[in-house]
Amino acid sequence: MTKDVHTTHHAGDKIEMESYVDTPYTEQKISPSLHNDTDLHTSTAQVGEGLQRNLQARHLTMISLGGTIGTGLFLASGSSIAIGGPGFSQVAYTLIGSMVFCFMSSLGEMATYLPITGSINAYGTRFFDPALGFMLGWVYWFSWSVTLATELVASSVIIAYWIPLDKCPGWVWALVFIVILTSLNMTSVKAYGETEYWLSLIKVLAVLVFIIVGFLYIGGAIGTPIPGAPKPGPEVFDMDPFKGGFMGLFSIFLNAGFSFQGAELVGIAAGETKNPRKNVPRAIRQVFWRIIMFYVLTILIIGMTIPHNDQSLANTDGDIKSSPFTRVFVQAGISVGGDIMNAVILVAVLSAGNSGLYASSRALHTLSKEGNAPAFLGYVNRYGVPIYCVAATALVGCLAFIVSLPQIGQGQAYSWLLSLASTTGFVAWLGIAFCHIRFRMAYKAQGRSLNDLPFVSRLYPFGPIYTIVVCVVILLGQGYTAFNPWDVKSFLSAYVTLPFIFILYFGNKFWSKTKILRLVDVDLDTGRSYMDTSMPVMDSESEKNQKKPNRFQRAVSGIF
Repeated sequence: MTKDVHTTHHAGDKIEMESYVDTPYTEQKISPSLHNDTDLHTSTAQVGEGLQRNLQARHLTMISLGGTIGTGLFLASGSSIAIGGPGFSQVAYTLIGSMVFCFMSSLGEMATYLPITGSINAYGTRFFDPALGFMLGWVYWFSWSVTLATELVASSVIIAYWIPLDKCPGWVWALVFIVILTSLNMTSVKAYGETEYWLSLIKVLAVLVFIIVGFLYIGGAIGTPIPGAPKPGPEVFDMDPFKGGFMGLFSIFLNAGFSFQGAELVGIAAGETKNPRKNVPRAIRQVFWRIIMFYVLTILIIGMTIPHNDQSLANTDGDIKSSPFTRVFVQAGISVGGDIMNAVILVAVLSAGNSGLYASSRALHTLSKEGNAPAFLGYVNRYGVPIYCVAATALVGCLAFIVSLPQIGQGQAYSWLLSLASTTGFVAWLGIAFCHIRFRMAYKAQGRSLNDLPFVSRLYPFGPIYTIVVCVVILLGQGYTAFNPWDVKSFLSAYVTLPFIFILYFGNKFWSKTKILRLVDVDLDTGRSYMDTSMPVMDSESEKNQKKPNRFQRAVSGIF
């Protein structure tokens, strides 16, 4: 399998080098096209010229991985087991994980061939209809902007674990964190990538330690059994593994989907990644197995150590002490488990805020280049940072945080903002899958060969179709609890996103008079990935003579 991938990669490189041989890339005039990110190849761009490819392979991998390991895993994972039992939880997380792999494979094919900044909305504009790109871009930007506010709210709660609110108000810590995150994103994309790499690495290590401690506790190597309680292992797992029937499974299905959101960040970052031909497929192939390992094993350990009927497992108030991670550490004899997990969750919050500020600012930058946002937002400084987009997103995040304060309308407006933004991640995934279908159809209609693609999704057409079906089921079925008994407030809270999406799409289509593109008119060349001629290209003999990593190095590389 590895040999086939390398063969495809080299074949693609040959074709790209031939297509540029008559006009050297470095001598081409840069077009101000809305999706022409070819100026990204330079490491030092002029002021306002464009973004820069300064993210490395390790940055890209951790960005994608870090976006999926957060408070949803550390705090909310226990609620899935409390609702449907450990058996249904395993089924739900496995199914959602398979769907994530499908849409990541679709995204990998497009992002490797066309590594465009803000690809979520850019692909919608390029492959189907500018109105679709308009809708996806604003929805995605709004989602991450509100997510930034939620992380600011969470940060104040987490710090209160050590420093009570009566000694230091929560808004002070929120202000400190937003200043830090904004400063990092204003510096350079490399600063963002490096920060995200280490924050994500801490989260990954925390999960690995949890898995090791959990299995040791289940095996009886550590910890003290609780008198009268079921023994950790099959005895706990088999208490009621499939609880609640189909509705219990469906509820976990929704929770699992929310937990995986953020995996698409690799597509956003592809436009600022060095050598996307090589690094994007590597990130796509590796992330799936890490996600499955972390989520499936984590849910298995929680389900075998904490009974599903434990009163604190649901953790509806977000208490750190009730986190299943904290509970397992304490039961295993690690008394400082609460402090450890609180610190890790704080890291997860900062990581999510960091990624949210980056992703939303790039989506806003792409909207500006498309003419769907004010032109000044398209400005990029000499460090390759869209500073006005970062500042605008940070400002909106701060305003959403202010709305969340109890003194401002008792937080009701903030609850509606959360409801509006909660399902937009599924809209983005659905958009990626749909754009992949359109991309393949246009690619075939224009008489192109799949052998020319640097990375080919082997799951097409099943992968994108499966993703669309799952996302539609989640979007339509998320508010099922509002029907029995009927609850108007719950219904509006669950489905307020759907009319918002239609208003954006059809409103822009009517206002801008956009049309669905014919397949033969789809632009498959502007911004196409290229072979970086500024770096030495090793031939097969050089690669053969290159020193290969030993087993330890390969094991470390496989994990991190």
